[in-house]
Amino acid sequence: MADHPIEKLMDTAMTNIKSMVDVNTIVGDPVETPDGSVIIPISRVSFGFAAGGGELKFSSNENGGENKPFAGGSGAGVMLTPEAFLVVSKDQIRLLPVNNNAVAERLINIAPELLQQIQNILEKNCKE
Repeated sequence: MADHPIEKLMDTAMTNIKSMVDVNTIVGDPVETPDGSVIIPISRVSFGFAAGGGELKFSSNENGGENKPFAGGSGAGVMLTPEAFLVVSKDQIRLLPVNNNAVAERLINIAPELLQQIQNILEKNCKE
């Protein structure tokens, strides 16, 4: 039994979507700066896909009831949104968000420094 035309339509569309969206789309290629830091772009990828079709019905006189003509179509959309840049330098790793309302990311970035300062204060108090 031959493949139904909708299967071929969907397979072609999904193959094209797979070729557009891979891990390098989400985590971009690293870029090395002159000071030795590495910047890695991070993006969000969203995509949607729809396909449909049907067989046209003729009266039994016109087409003999076999090889009904098929009509179908498909569509897809991909949205790529930059989210942040991961900056890896010799002594630290920072996540720099693209949007300006990123309080949580800032807290995560300063957490190691804050913990070190608290540890230094506690050690100083224990010695006294």
